[in-house]
Amino acid sequence: MKKVLLTLFSLTLVMVLAACGNNNNAGNAANSAATNAPASEAPAEPTTEPAADPVTLVVGASPVPHAEILKAIAPLLEAQGITLEIKEFSDYVQPNVQLAEEQLDANFFQHQPYLDDQNKNNKTDLQSVVAVHVEPFGAYSKKIKSIDELADGAKVAIPNDATNGGRALILLAKNGLITLKDDTNIATTKADITENPKNLEIIELDAAMLPRQLDEVDLALINTNFALEADLVPTKDALFIEGGDSPYANILVARPDNKDSDAIQKLAAALTSPEAKAFIEEKYEGAVVPAF
Repeated sequence: MKKVLLTLFSLTLVMVLAACGNNNNAGNAANSAATNAPASEAPAEPTTEPAADPVTLVVGASPVPHAEILKAIAPLLEAQGITLEIKEFSDYVQPNVQLAEEQLDANFFQHQPYLDDQNKNNKTDLQSVVAVHVEPFGAYSKKIKSIDELADGAKVAIPNDATNGGRALILLAKNGLITLKDDTNIATTKADITENPKNLEIIELDAAMLPRQLDEVDLALINTNFALEADLVPTKDALFIEGGDSPYANILVARPDNKDSDAIQKLAAALTSPEAKAFIEEKYEGAVVPAF
């Protein structure tokens, strides 16, 4: 009986040792396969730098040319992880109001004298980031072909906001239609007219309405963005127009808390890039002039 038990124990021990040997061989084979695997099959190294979070900038702009320029440079920003959301405005008030209230990240529609006037009147501190282009201011008419035809007592419409109204009066003075106390002062008003030899009736209207009033007045001085929206070609249709050296460059505007941010600075760089310059020159043919 003892011999039988001893024999059974010996057989069991042999089987256990054989199984352990097979398991070790399998493990060695697996390790060998992993060591000899081609490099292309090796797992990729983990990335140590997290992907940059995408950024969306909400920018207020006049439809023409500002929103058009923003749309043209949007792909430059998209490649840098910045998406432009362009909110179009037909007036000159709300873009600054909404920027100050942080409903917008920036706006693009105005020149520095207008911004200064709005900051003063509304106790805001919106700030210029970069100058982008000049829109030479022009005088238009459906009733006459030259200013020599402007009759005594003719109706002349100008913008009713402080800085653009002054700009219009300065342009009238430089073309000999009126005389001003100071024809360089953007804050000039009708009260500053010292001579009006043609007895012109100067009417102040909302800037956006001026193109629609051309049938009602003899002459209208219109901001180029509104002229372009009305399918007027400033270089062809204006009876007279500011030169390309106009100091009223349109600017990108932001708040003190975000003007130096990476996204706003990249937007500024895109707006003054060679691509932006080429677009402005080809699209507007002198009606809009790069300021950089």
